[in-house]
Amino acid sequence: MPYLLINTNQELDKTEEMRLLGMCSQSLAIALGKPERYVMVSIESGLSMLFGGDGAPCAYLELKSLGLPEETTAELSLTLCKLIGEALVIPTERIYIEFSNPPRHMWGWNNTTF
Repeated sequence: MPYLLINTNQELDKTEEMRLLGMCSQSLAIALGKPERYVMVSIESGLSMLFGGDGAPCAYLELKSLGLPEETTAELSLTLCKLIGEALVIPTERIYIEFSNPPRHMWGWNNTTF
């Protein structure tokens, strides 16, 4: 049920994308205390992006998860910024993260909702 979308202007080949997705999937499962089999991650690399009017490396992440406690978002931000910053060589001040905790009835899976 957790879903992480990574958007970046950094160019990655498919091997690099899959390596990063694997690292994110494992890290999120641990950080959220959820089985990795429910974690979904995706990446869109090589995008045309500016941050502060500058085309230097940057990233925008969206993390959606049912039951995401507000008090954990600072720790999740630290974890994700560190991981993405190191993997993509992006300064953490050039990474935005949007956290979302959708209502259970608005998240479908396996022919039903949660």
